[in-house]
Amino acid sequence: MKTVFIIRHAKSNWSFGDLSDFERPLNDRGNGDAPMMAERILKKKLEIDLLLTSTAKRARQTCEHFSDTLGKNRKDIVLDDSLYHASSDMIHYVIRMLDNRFQSVAIFTHNPGVTDFVNGLIDGMNIDNMPTCGVFCVESNIIDWKQFEKSEKKFKFFDYPKLS
Repeated sequence: MKTVFIIRHAKSNWSFGDLSDFERPLNDRGNGDAPMMAERILKKKLEIDLLLTSTAKRARQTCEHFSDTLGKNRKDIVLDDSLYHASSDMIHYVIRMLDNRFQSVAIFTHNPGVTDFVNGLIDGMNIDNMPTCGVFCVESNIIDWKQFEKSEKKFKFFDYPKLS
């Protein structure tokens, strides 16, 4: 069984006009939402083996909050340039390349690719816009990550900060 947690980065700070999109940090709300959402995963008693993130600052910071809250070592976070504004196809490619020793992965990335990706996972799923710091989780009864894209997925949950 393999499990994917797909997570859109938390709310970013737009007040630094001189920063590139890539370098935008989280704002206060984002810095609060990320640990809160990680705490919700802990309450569900779900394990995450691998934290994989876009290299953009806001995605890295979101991932770091999850790492800290989940009791993981930040040194174990894997940075992946291809997740910066990744398309749905690129996210599937990243999953195909995962080491099979990992049973569950959290992937931190951006819109619009993240919304397209989650809408393609489950028949009939239609999320207009994956919210910032939204977490969408599916599992598949596979042993090899290369099988994930074409496998049948079971919807586990969809949660986001304003849902509570």
